[in-house]
Amino acid sequence: MPPEPSAPAVALVIPVFNEEAVLPELIARLTAMFDAQPAYRWSAILVNDGSRDRSVELILSAHARDPRFKLIELSRNFGFQSALTAGVAAATAADAVVTMDADLQDPPEVIPALVAAWREGADVVRAVRRTRSETGLRRLAFDLFHRIFSALSAYPVEPNSGTFGLLGRVAVDAFNQLPERHRFFPGLRAWVGFNRVDVAYDRQERAAGQPQQTLHRLIRYAADGIFSFSYLPLRALTVFGAFVACMGFAAALFFILWRLTGSERAPTGFTTAITFVLFLGGVQLIGIGVLGEYLGRVYDEVKQRPNFIVKKRTGL
Repeated sequence: MPPEPSAPAVALVIPVFNEEAVLPELIARLTAMFDAQPAYRWSAILVNDGSRDRSVELILSAHARDPRFKLIELSRNFGFQSALTAGVAAATAADAVVTMDADLQDPPEVIPALVAAWREGADVVRAVRRTRSETGLRRLAFDLFHRIFSALSAYPVEPNSGTFGLLGRVAVDAFNQLPERHRFFPGLRAWVGFNRVDVAYDRQERAAGQPQQTLHRLIRYAADGIFSFSYLPLRALTVFGAFVACMGFAAALFFILWRLTGSERAPTGFTTAITFVLFLGGVQLIGIGVLGEYLGRVYDEVKQRPNFIVKKRTGL
């Protein structure tokens, strides 16, 4: 039985980049979930972020069979965050928007619990991982990043949450007003505020294929999260610079007094001077690098280029 026209509309936004191996199972599991929840008007907006495999063909085939699956094709690969932004912006008719990855590590079967929490009054529902499948260096890197981000940011995110979650209409409208180019979705979701509820789940193994997020992309993503939501690195450099200056002044005074006392053991030569010069030079280079990260982001914002360019829409 089709849902009533007045039934709440829930849209899923799923960025896709070279996910040919996992799309058949994703579409099948989403279809089963949609059919098992007839009280809602479901749709899935899959955003093709410049895939070079058969991802677009598979999504178009799914749309031909089931118009609840819709497609946005971007003109090139803009990155996961931009693709996510494009999908959320396109969900204009939805009362709530669920954001998730395409790799099925975030199981679609959890979505009804997210929707239930929203129906009970939450504007933002975060899916919080009880367990996760990553191990080794990748798991350590994720945990380290969340610890650093929570310590630095004025808007800390739940350490075990990521993209998976739900935004009610009021939160979606607020999110769509945020214009920045370097986007970190969990941080932006925390920044907009509103009434938040957490839903726990177990993160699964990737259904098929290889992760599309390379180490370089993850590092850049982490940098966007830290430098877009915290001034603490700049303030830490100021404090550290003042500390080094005080230590340098104290050391200089000590050596001057040592020399004036006529001690035969007073140091001579340039070893001490070279040590201080190299140390201060290193501190200055680190400071310049941190300033460069902030300045580069200011430069990108001033250019006012769009986050994405849509090539084609199907079903929207």
